[in-house]
Amino acid sequence: MRATLIDIAREAGVSTATVDRVINNRAGVKARTRSVVLDVARRLDYLADVPERSEPAEPETVRLDFVLPTGTNSFIKMLHRQIEQQAASRREIDVHIATIEGFNPDSLARALRKLQGKTQGVGVIALDHPTVREAVRSLAASGAKVVTIASDIPHVPRIAYIGIDNRASGRLAGYLLSRFLGAGSSGKVALFAGSLSYRGHEEREMGFRHILKEEFPALQVVEMREVMDDREKAYSEACALLDRNPDLSAIYNAGGGNSGIARALNERGRQHSVVFIGHEATDGSKALLLDGTLDAVIDQNPRVEAREALNVLSHAIRGQEYDPHPPRLQVVFKENIPEF
Repeated sequence: MRATLIDIAREAGVSTATVDRVINNRAGVKARTRSVVLDVARRLDYLADVPERSEPAEPETVRLDFVLPTGTNSFIKMLHRQIEQQAASRREIDVHIATIEGFNPDSLARALRKLQGKTQGVGVIALDHPTVREAVRSLAASGAKVVTIASDIPHVPRIAYIGIDNRASGRLAGYLLSRFLGAGSSGKVALFAGSLSYRGHEEREMGFRHILKEEFPALQVVEMREVMDDREKAYSEACALLDRNPDLSAIYNAGGGNSGIARALNERGRQHSVVFIGHEATDGSKALLLDGTLDAVIDQNPRVEAREALNVLSHAIRGQEYDPHPPRLQVVFKENIPEF
C-alpha cells in the first residue's frame, strides 16, 4: 500500500498541512523542515514516481532608501523608528535611512541625486520646491520607484503618496477648535506651521482657514507663524504671540513643536483658557493631553505609514499588484489615547 500524507507527517513529526505544502511546492515552510519532509517522502516511496521539484526560490532582496528630515519633530522620529523596526523583520528588503536638514531643499535634492543608480526604491518626506522636484524626476528616470510620505509633491513621477489628506485634517482642526470654543463664539485664533514649503502644512493651513471662513466667520486668524518644527522656536514665537494677544482664544499647530507652545502657555497660566489643537499622538502629546494643555491631536499613525511605504515600494519593484491601506485621520483626546 502506498504511503499517505498522514504517514509522512507522522514520520517527519509535522502536520499534514505542512506535508501538503511541501509536496505541492508551496511557500511557508522552513528549508530544514522541507528537507526532512522530502527525505521521509522519498524513503516511503511517496515520491518514487514524482520528479523532484526545486525548492521555491527566496524572493530577491530589494534595496530601499528613505530620506527623512532631522530636528526635534517627534513624529519624524517615530516614523524613522517604525521603518527600521519593520524592515528588520523582512529579509527580502534591504533598507537604508538618510537624514538631512529638514527645511533645506538643496540638501534634500543633493541627497536624492546621490541615490541615482544605487537604489531601487525611495521614500521621502519632501519639500515642494523646484530643485527637489527635478531631483525626484531624475531619480525616477534612473529607474527608481519613488513614494512621498506625509507631505506630497504633485506633478512628479512618484508612484504613490503615503499619508493623510492634509487639507481635510486642517478642516477637521478648524471644526474641533470651533466646537471647543462653543457655537457662535467669536475670538482670536493663532496658526502655527513647521514650514509652508511642506505642501502638507500648506494644505492644512488652507483647510483650516477655509472652514473658519465658511462656517465660523466670527473666529479671526490674527497671526500665522512658521517655526520649522523646532520646539525652542515654537516656544519663543508662542511667548511673543501671547504677550501681543492677551485675549487669544485658540491655537492650531499644523506642524511640530507642540511642547514649545505648551511651555509658553503654562508659563503664562493660559494652558486651560486657550484651546490648543495639534498633530500627532507622540509621547509628548500624550502628556499634554493628560494634563489638559492640549485639547486634541489629529494623528496619522507612523506605524501604518511605514508599513505602507515598505509594501508599496517592494511590490512595485517586483512588478506585483498591491492594494494599499492608507492611514486614516484619527482624533485623539485625553480619553482615547492609543498605545504607542
